[in-house]
Amino acid sequence: MRRLKNSLKLFLILMLLLSISIVFAFISYHITSWLYDWLGKHPQGFWLQLWTVVGVFVLFACTVIITFLIGLKKQRNYWNTIVDALSRIAKGDFTVKLDLKADDEDQFGQLIHGINHMAVELGEMERMRQEFISNVSHEIQSPLTSINGFAKALKNIDLPEDKRQRYLAIIEMESNRLSKISDNLLKLTSLESQHHPFEPRHYRLDKQLRNVVLTLEPNWLAKNIDMDLQLENISVMADEDLMNQVWMNLLSNSIKFSPAAGIISISMTKQLDTITIAIYDNGIGLTTEQQNHIFERFYKADQSRTAENGGSGLGLSIVKKIVDMHNGTITVESKLAEFTTFFVTLPLEINMTRANE
Repeated sequence: MRRLKNSLKLFLILMLLLSISIVFAFISYHITSWLYDWLGKHPQGFWLQLWTVVGVFVLFACTVIITFLIGLKKQRNYWNTIVDALSRIAKGDFTVKLDLKADDEDQFGQLIHGINHMAVELGEMERMRQEFISNVSHEIQSPLTSINGFAKALKNIDLPEDKRQRYLAIIEMESNRLSKISDNLLKLTSLESQHHPFEPRHYRLDKQLRNVVLTLEPNWLAKNIDMDLQLENISVMADEDLMNQVWMNLLSNSIKFSPAAGIISISMTKQLDTITIAIYDNGIGLTTEQQNHIFERFYKADQSRTAENGGSGLGLSIVKKIVDMHNGTITVESKLAEFTTFFVTLPLEINMTRANE
């Protein structure tokens, strides 16, 4: 289709040149005839045709020069506009948009499209960067304010011992919270740098899940939670350490937001070349709005914004990044005040080329 279009363009150009040649020949003939009459000379045959041809060439040359000068000026304006746009982008102005008319199929049009696309993408990255910095500042400021306030209160020599111990416990809790935020930020940055160690191997997934449940046993026994495991003997190819973080995070959240004497179940469903792990709890649940944002950085549902119940808001972002690294998917289904289920689908075998992209 494109070749046909190019052939049609070439044909139209040739027809245009032929038409111009006929017009120039007509004009040249009349101009030379007028000059001969003015000079009082009337050449015949070869000389008449020669001067007519020369006139055609002169007209062609003048037309080409004028067209070139106009095109050169227009091209210079185009390049000045492009250079100015690139300079503005380099200075951080990502609102740039080139409205120059050009064919998207030629190189010039592709350049303009590329610059506009680059400006949009950089603008989005800048927005995300500013939002990220704002979120980090907000998350760090809260525990720092608490630590600063209670540290000043401890300076009071008349402070009762029970209050002193309570203030010290709060300072310790907020310090641990700061440490967790810092650790998760470093972890997420490392995962997104594409230089984080990624060493998939075959291992028993059901065994890993049982070990995670045993590791968190004190947490769910303290709330008298009924833990239901429906696990098959299945092996997957994955990075065991990274996937361990996924299960620890998801199961910890289920325990945290489940009521006393609640229920948590972990089940597996094997497909042809994938496996889906479902982690269900009958806890506080999520609204539709919360489900839409649950994997975003620093996003925390309203119910978990307190320092005692909440985290840094980075845990599920890390989970999603790890699952993405394994070419898997993670989704959530929930109903407020009823249940929440996270579904993690992983390939049984990993295409290393795709995983490293």
